[in-house]
Amino acid sequence: MSLVYERAEILGCRLDVIDMAGALQVVQDAVGSREPSQIITLNAEMVYRAQHDRRLIDLYSKARLVTPDGIGVVWALRRAGWQIAGRVTGIGLTLRILDMAREKNWRIFLLGGEPGIAEQAARKLAASDKPLTVVGVHHGYFHDQESPRIIEQVRAARPDVLLVGLGAPRQDIWIANHLQALGVPVCIGVGGTLDVLAGKAKRAPRVWRRLGLEWLYRLVNEPSRIKRQMALPKFAWLVLTKIRPAGKRSRPPRQKSYR
Repeated sequence: MSLVYERAEILGCRLDVIDMAGALQVVQDAVGSREPSQIITLNAEMVYRAQHDRRLIDLYSKARLVTPDGIGVVWALRRAGWQIAGRVTGIGLTLRILDMAREKNWRIFLLGGEPGIAEQAARKLAASDKPLTVVGVHHGYFHDQESPRIIEQVRAARPDVLLVGLGAPRQDIWIANHLQALGVPVCIGVGGTLDVLAGKAKRAPRVWRRLGLEWLYRLVNEPSRIKRQMALPKFAWLVLTKIRPAGKRSRPPRQKSYR
């Protein structure tokens, strides 16, 4: 049976109106079909950046799945009239994908972070109560001309899922540029999630996550992020001035299904 969900657009950026269960079904379908697929978790900062970089808007439109990662984009969707239960965050989706990988014996490749971070994350995942099959690692400090060698390393490892932690938008651009060459069923940009998996960084406490304040928790712990976070009020202003409040949509204007 096909999975059907709504596709929305916020400030020109495509977003899929989907919950965590639906996103995991898309992941499972992609692994089953072996079709190279890109998954993007889109937050307010990324939407704001796309206003000044139109290639990002095109990139988002071509991904297999774009989830609402962040309270800002959920607010924007609801303001536009879309009925959405909540966020499907990058770290939340990644952790659920890893849980599924343990159950289904999927093969995982970790790409990103400072030298040593991917290896440390792999060791922790292998040492957990339910070990995970990590078939390859590589740090994220590489030049573009090194990409062919890294792609060959990924292809030789034959992963089912590739986690790419290069930071946005670099990770999403890199995946899009090399998706077919990589040949991996599920490629997803995970930002700093590899640092969390390695134990270098801590995930926001549950109460902060429940309130949608991970961004504030990270800012408190990483004050250097203040320049990036300045995009958030600018995003909010654009939403307030460009998206007219609407009633709840009873029927989706566009639909997308996967078999």
